[in-house]
Amino acid sequence: MNNPFDERVLALAALAQSLQQVRSTAESGQSSGDATRAVLDGVFRIDADSTEEVYGGVARLGPGLRTLRDHLSSQGKDEALPRLALAVVRLERRFVAEPATVEAVGRGIAAIAPQAQARGSDHPEVLEALGALYADTISHLRPRVMVQGTPHYLAQPGVVAEIRALLLAAMRSAVLWRQLGGSQWDFLFSRRAMLEAIERRLA
Repeated sequence: MNNPFDERVLALAALAQSLQQVRSTAESGQSSGDATRAVLDGVFRIDADSTEEVYGGVARLGPGLRTLRDHLSSQGKDEALPRLALAVVRLERRFVAEPATVEAVGRGIAAIAPQAQARGSDHPEVLEALGALYADTISHLRPRVMVQGTPHYLAQPGVVAEIRALLLAAMRSAVLWRQLGGSQWDFLFSRRAMLEAIERRLA
């Protein structure tokens, strides 16, 4: 598409959708299967021809597009979500500046990919592997992304693994957004353009 925001909003929507599922998992111990699978599938589609292809189609990013639209139009209900997104975007700058960490994450994803293809990207063992990869690599960078939630759920290893896997998906989307020319200036000067792109994608 000619308009660069048509691609960028998909990457941002995937970031929002990943973090929406982080919040849900941290608060309730559960995420939405379809929304989670879409962003986790994107972790493994590194060489896709388009942003849409990374996530398996625009329709799979519907929840993220609607969440992004709400926050850009100041109608978002979850005040913690924008703070979490800002933390991920800031951490992405540190991540891409650490070639060894980028390489380690790439190797880890390649190693997990066959298992994800065979069992699904949201299979518990795949989530555990992705969570361990995040813990061993990105979680050592500063500033860390701090997730608030219900202590009962945050004490469960499976919940923690899923949250970390979703944070890895969020980081993948943040990297993609930057690669597509996105920057934090967009939120100051291009809100209208982003909202128009979102409406085109939701049409």
